[in-house]
Amino acid sequence: MGRFIDREQELVTLNRLLEQPGAQFLVVYGRRRVGKTTLLLKWAQDSGRPFVYWVASRDTPDRLRWSLARALWRYFRPDRTPPTFEHWEVLFENLADELGDQQLVLILDELPYAAEADPALTSKLQNAWDHLFKDKNLCLVVAGSQIGMMHRLQSYSAPLFGRFTARLQLKPLPFYALREFLPRYSLEQRIAVYAILGGIPAYLERFDDSQSIAANVQREIFDPSGMFGMEPFFLLNEEVREPRNFVAVIRAIAQGQRTLDEIAGFTGLARQNASTYLSRLRDLHYVERAVPATLRPERRTTRGRYKLRDNYLRFYFRFVEPNRDLLETGQVGRVWEQVNDQMRAFVGMTAFEDLCRQWVIEQAIQGRLPFLPDRVGSHWSRDAQVDVVAIRWEQKHILLGEAKWGTDPVSRSVLTDLLGKTSKVVPEGGAGWTVHHALFARAGFTEATQSLAGERGVRLVDLAELGRGLGTE
Repeated sequence: MGRFIDREQELVTLNRLLEQPGAQFLVVYGRRRVGKTTLLLKWAQDSGRPFVYWVASRDTPDRLRWSLARALWRYFRPDRTPPTFEHWEVLFENLADELGDQQLVLILDELPYAAEADPALTSKLQNAWDHLFKDKNLCLVVAGSQIGMMHRLQSYSAPLFGRFTARLQLKPLPFYALREFLPRYSLEQRIAVYAILGGIPAYLERFDDSQSIAANVQREIFDPSGMFGMEPFFLLNEEVREPRNFVAVIRAIAQGQRTLDEIAGFTGLARQNASTYLSRLRDLHYVERAVPATLRPERRTTRGRYKLRDNYLRFYFRFVEPNRDLLETGQVGRVWEQVNDQMRAFVGMTAFEDLCRQWVIEQAIQGRLPFLPDRVGSHWSRDAQVDVVAIRWEQKHILLGEAKWGTDPVSRSVLTDLLGKTSKVVPEGGAGWTVHHALFARAGFTEATQSLAGERGVRLVDLAELGRGLGTE
């Protein structure tokens, strides 16, 4: 079992499920390497309940039935060899007979592999739940990494629709969890790692905080034969049959194309086709479409921008994929020089801005903002761009903030520029609105900035305060 960090809330949710009377049918899903198996095994082992864990593979239906029967027989009849089951129905009937009144947690991991091999499986499982399992003392868990397939399992037209008693989508770990993976790194270093790897446990386990970030990137990510080298293509191959155009769209976004027209032009795809690929990538949680936070939620807009949600995809298609030829010929140092020259801007525009917006959300949750925002995001228009925006429409409260990842203290001119944007950004020209301002800085603030901020009531958030607000310090 992998290293177990965080996931306390997920464990509470799972344990609450076991406290419910009667049979339970749980679906757990999330992208590959996010830690589903580690979580489920930790939960099952600590629950005190007997459990059986089975993971499907890409195999024939006969072999899949045999491997599931073997896992079940190891629990029910460890001294016997399981029989051969020619049909899922007979296997499930035998399971119900063996179970009787006993308690059992049964985890069917990577179920989509089995469903691909035998499309009738989900119908057989639905029938077994309805007629054999739902009156048993059974907690049945199906899990999978293929997001598209897991969504289809829960759709209205799917056989299992309406049978699940609980759902759990496992998301990447929050930023504060990086402290446990990389305790010897500074907060500044962990933000840089977060920009590269995000909150994927299997990625974070590969970094060694006794070495520099440069050494880790060159050893792990720049190795063409390592796990990271072909990871994005592996992820997409799991989800789509023809990944080439999906890769082209992701590459376009990573290289700075943000609108549908820009992406279509960069890839050479027809606009409608590009839109179709973007829609699918959004369903898979690899891409999101953002709109300015200053637009009312009900308003339709063509000002949407696409961005990559997955941190490693951002890094890979920005720095690794364009330099694969150099990496294949061993020119690791040369590639790192290119990355290092652009790394500060990359971290500032991705992870640091994201974490500043997350800080605002956490402050609101804890009641430390003057208002509870309806939306937290950013603003862009022809007249102005603002990194951090929080808005409450009904009470007409808005917070505008800038995030600076530079190595020098933020100067007074940055603050005056932010204050000067107010009338261009606040809805209705600011009439009737209460406006709050904040500056976020990696390297702190000059005395002149602090003086003006005090006069104008501007919140100054340095790296230490950001870390405390995100629960890392």
